[in-house]
Amino acid sequence: MEFSPVALAGILLLILLFMKVPVFAAVIAATSVYFVLTPGVPPRIIAQRIIAGSESVPMLAIPFFICAGTFMNYSGVTKRVMAFCSVLTGRMNGGLAQVDVLMATLMGGLSGSNLADAAMQAKMVVPEMRRKGFSNEFSTVVTAVAALITPLIPPGIAMIVYGSIANVSIGKMFIAGIGPGIMLCCAMLVLNSFISRKRGYVPLRTTAITWTEFFTALRQVFIPLMLPVIIIGGIRFGVFTPTEAGAIAVVYAIVLGVMYRELTWNTTVIALKESVVTTAGIMLIICAANAFAWIMTRERIPQTITQMVISVIENKYLFLLFVNVFLLFVGMFIEGTAAMIVLVPLLAPVAVAFGIDEIQFGIVVVFNMAVGCVTPPMGTVMFVTCGITGCPIRDFIVEALPYYALLAGCLLMLTLFPVFSVGIVNLMF
Repeated sequence: MEFSPVALAGILLLILLFMKVPVFAAVIAATSVYFVLTPGVPPRIIAQRIIAGSESVPMLAIPFFICAGTFMNYSGVTKRVMAFCSVLTGRMNGGLAQVDVLMATLMGGLSGSNLADAAMQAKMVVPEMRRKGFSNEFSTVVTAVAALITPLIPPGIAMIVYGSIANVSIGKMFIAGIGPGIMLCCAMLVLNSFISRKRGYVPLRTTAITWTEFFTALRQVFIPLMLPVIIIGGIRFGVFTPTEAGAIAVVYAIVLGVMYRELTWNTTVIALKESVVTTAGIMLIICAANAFAWIMTRERIPQTITQMVISVIENKYLFLLFVNVFLLFVGMFIEGTAAMIVLVPLLAPVAVAFGIDEIQFGIVVVFNMAVGCVTPPMGTVMFVTCGITGCPIRDFIVEALPYYALLAGCLLMLTLFPVFSVGIVNLMF
């Protein structure tokens, strides 16, 4: 049996990913095979396409928001947000578990990186949860699943990547993520309360909070929490672009660090190093996947798949359900950013052909890729949190079963009811 160069490239990519070769290296290797085996295609094009992957103005927002989120972690904002969340959720069953979820929601509007938030909260919240009697696996699962809210709440990095690939308004993607982010937050609070009541995880406090306590805690976080409002408002009214909003976020984070007197020269250098390493990792994947996506376009694979799917599936909801199952499976093995860059050019035209709202489809894709971060065998957030907390992967998976069901329910709501993803967008635009 003779395989075409593109088929061999795809097979090699899957093999390398299963062997846990770094994603960018696996994609470049697979792309190189195609260029070597395809006659009439100059090998130098691979270098051109890799470089072209970074030549996008919207992509400039990625390092800015990563840098802003890192500075937020070193400027004392995180501790103040945690104190504020403790005041709000202290009387709920499983108090610290609820703090974990609400903190992820608020910090998601400040950092945009689920890996960064998961690592930060695994270091800060999980040890405290264990001291309060929570099991290590429950604490780890809550932290990991709560981190999935981060890609949804603006300014999620995944929104920028999707908007750049699919040529969709990043500002609208930011606003569309608010509804799903709040929905997932509320659903997790309810599930945490149910599990905590069943296991006897006690609240942080039994007395009602006073208005003085509330406003004291709010005053500490009011200025940091204005950042998402400034970003969304500025983009909506055309004051600045998403890229410029990222630069503003960096300046805002530095000003907060100076104001709180917690950002020193040493922590500034550490924050910058972390930002460079994180940005480099993401951009390597984006650039490599851009070259692979060029192969897909040259071989007219998106058009072929569109015709095949339309000929088999006649209902847009059946198509969306098919996409959900397919992306959940892919997300189990491939890193989310790489999967989006390769698959969005294939799936987005089909969604348009079915008349599906481009913003709704973007949210469905981002949510699916987020779920893949906590599913075995390749879930990046799962590995990060388990690595920090020392939780065995097997125990994590067993403890996470109710949360997997919760995520599936939320995904189904986003799929069947567009109002959850485009309702706020339609109101604002």
